[in-house]
This record gives sequence, C-alpha cells and structure tokens, in this order.
Amino acid sequence: MDIGTGQGALVMTHEPDASRYTLTRDGALLSVLDYRDDGRTMALTRAYTTPVFRGSGYAGVLVEGAVDEIAARGDRRIDAVCWYVADWFSAHPERADLLRVR
Repeated sequence: MDIGTGQGALVMTHEPDASRYTLTRDGALLSVLDYRDDGRTMALTRAYTTPVFRGSGYAGVLVEGAVDEIAARGDRRIDAVCWYVADWFSAHPERADLLRVR
C-alpha cells in the first residue's frame, strides 16, 4: 500500500511469511510492526523504528495502516501487546472496537 504520492512516497508492505508489516521510503526500511496470528486474533507484539528515523512518526503511520488493513479484512481482533500499539489505541479510542476483549 502506498501512503502519499510522488517521489519519496511511503510504502507499507504486509509480509505474512515473516509475520510483520514494514514501512519503507525509497527502499529504506523505516519501521517494522511484528505480530502473531492465531487465526482469530492478531497480537501486535513489537513496533520498531530504525534509530536514524525515530521521532518522525513512522511507527504511528505503520500501526494505523496495519490496523486499517486488519479492520478491512474483518476476521481478526487485535491484541495490543506492544506498549506503543497500546498507546496508539489509547490515542485513537474510536478504534477500540477492534481490540480483543480480555
């Protein structure tokens, strides 16, 4: 999924064989979101941004894109295991309906 347009657009890729989403720009890896999928719930376990790109909001862009994709599929709940993902959901309470109820 391309995010933005033109030169330098952000590209989010779902890599199911690696159980992760990635965010790149011009081939440079900006951020990674790892997950575990049990067929009912996707546990978002780790958001990581390459140190040189930290503080630019890339992890938030990637989490939002992944949440949008999971929501569009409509067949999984989300377990916000990673503290960053949990904070993202706290800042976006309108998306709380996607969270797994414990």
